[in-house]
Amino acid sequence: ILHSLVQTGICVITLAESHPVLQSGKTIKSISYQISTNCSRLQNKVSGKFKRGAQFLTELAPLCKIYCSDGEEYTVSSCVRGRLMEVNENILHKPSILQEKPSTEGYIAVVLPKFEESKSITEGLLTQK
Repeated sequence: ILHSLVQTGICVITLAESHPVLQSGKTIKSISYQISTNCSRLQNKVSGKFKRGAQFLTELAPLCKIYCSDGEEYTVSSCVRGRLMEVNENILHKPSILQEKPSTEGYIAVVLPKFEESKSITEGLLTQK
């Protein structure tokens, strides 16, 4: 998973170029933000200056599940501790944009890490390689 950090400290969660879903021959059947029977990332409701209602994520927290037509299933984790600001509902309706534009319109989620952790997150990010 590739994270890009902008000046505001926001992490945009995307698939790395090397992710199996982005390899040739894979077809995405569906994407789900339903993590368990009691947890859906779609229920994340953020409001106000202090981002009340945002779901808190650990590095291992699952964000979504990707189901491919070959029967393979992939769980995408946050990899960043912080508050979930939004998920990209567009990929639910058009899963192909996850493959066609993985680093732009096909992003998975936006996470706001704790301010004091932003620097260490930046230093630990994966490179394009």
